[in-house]
Amino acid sequence: QVQLVESGGGLVQPGGSLRLSCAASGSFFNIRDMGWYRQAPGKQRELVAVISTGGTTNYADSVKGRFAISRDNAKNTVDLQMNSLRPEDTAVYYCNAQITINYSGTIYGSYWGQGTQATVSS
Repeated sequence: QVQLVESGGGLVQPGGSLRLSCAASGSFFNIRDMGWYRQAPGKQRELVAVISTGGTTNYADSVKGRFAISRDNAKNTVDLQMNSLRPEDTAVYYCNAQITINYSGTIYGSYWGQGTQATVSS
């Protein structure tokens, strides 16, 4: 059973910072891409940032220069450092991981955390 557990989030004023963390646990062979998505009220879930096993990153245009994604392959964790936060960053943030379960690679899937709320408000 694969599980992604997120931590961080909370309430912050505009211009402030938050750090989200996500840890993958359970029985699996390896993790490929890890990323963060968010869903604001009344909107579809959208990609925020993704990072490959080798460290290649990709960001949504709306967060470039403000957010930074990082991962620790040894610990199976991914973090999202969010700086210069804006009210429009308010959303539930979800961790995602592309995980291969078995050595042969025939069993794999996309796994999600339960979500953590980040609210930017004065």
